[in-house]
Amino acid sequence: MPQKKETRMSEKKADSLISKLALYHIQNASGVRMDVTNFGGRIVSLWVPDKSGNMGDIVLGYDSLNQYLSGNPYFGAMIGRYGNRIAKGKFALEGKDYQLAANNGANALHGGPKGFHNVFWSVAPKTTPAGESLEMTYDSRNGDEGYPGNLSVRVTYTLTNQNELVIDYEATSDQTTVLNLTHHSFFNLAGEGYGSVLNHKIMIAADRFCPINEGLIPTGTLQEVRGTPFDFRKAVAIGERIGQENQQLKFGKGYDHNWVLNNKPGEFALAARVSESTSGRVMEVWTSEPGLQFYSGNFLTPSEKGKGGKIYDFRTAFCLEAQHFPNSPNQPNFPSTVLRPGEVYRQRTSYRFTIE
Repeated sequence: MPQKKETRMSEKKADSLISKLALYHIQNASGVRMDVTNFGGRIVSLWVPDKSGNMGDIVLGYDSLNQYLSGNPYFGAMIGRYGNRIAKGKFALEGKDYQLAANNGANALHGGPKGFHNVFWSVAPKTTPAGESLEMTYDSRNGDEGYPGNLSVRVTYTLTNQNELVIDYEATSDQTTVLNLTHHSFFNLAGEGYGSVLNHKIMIAADRFCPINEGLIPTGTLQEVRGTPFDFRKAVAIGERIGQENQQLKFGKGYDHNWVLNNKPGEFALAARVSESTSGRVMEVWTSEPGLQFYSGNFLTPSEKGKGGKIYDFRTAFCLEAQHFPNSPNQPNFPSTVLRPGEVYRQRTSYRFTIE
């Protein structure tokens, strides 16, 4: 009987969530189009041309809200309040200790189980000189998931006529807090559900990366990429060195690390370039953030069924999350993620799509 009651409650909750659900479609002059839901600000699909002019959806996702509730929690999502991990879900700020929800072993990940990926955003479609856009806003209350301050967030997705997805972030808080917003689309430039990404070639504009411990928490040191499997200063296939005998690769089960970008603080610059030879698609990531998390889909499994029933298997997608460094609130030598009253958090990241 308790199990039946629990099931009925979950169905009722799902129905309530579905009643709030909305899907937004935007398109640019060359036919690149994107579908976004107000649930988690998620990019559900992103259609871009290949070298033959055929449009293909290059982001992983699901066909229904129920799948988003029960499947991979981060497909296409807005992430906050804090992208990536905070060790043991703890940090101290202005002499006060804060305890967050531990949702990744002992650590806090991506804002917690009720982070920005699991809330409904207010969405306003707009037409701008650059292209069609969606302005999304969300107010996070003081104490949400353990974070201090009433936080007001505005994120704008703009699909430009130059085949560029620009993401602008802005936030303010009425108390001193920590903040690290990012976006979490899973990409496969051959098309979502079209097999491994190990043949994709990637360049990351970084001379250093953040080594991690077995809990995927940065050790606090910044290591030179030279002479390691983490050297992507020149384009290399994702799979070329991923199987090497290396302790860092063992900890991450592949690549799941933060690269320290070479751009100057706040400078909007090229962070990464990825190409896929079969489709000819190229994606560049530009950002004003100091770090970039490159994740090679190491935790995807054959049980993950996405749009149209496609199998999202091991390493069939990659993520490039522009961000501040993981666990920065506990690492004073990392770039600060502190946001104070009267300050405005701003960052810009763009994904530019071309053909070669």
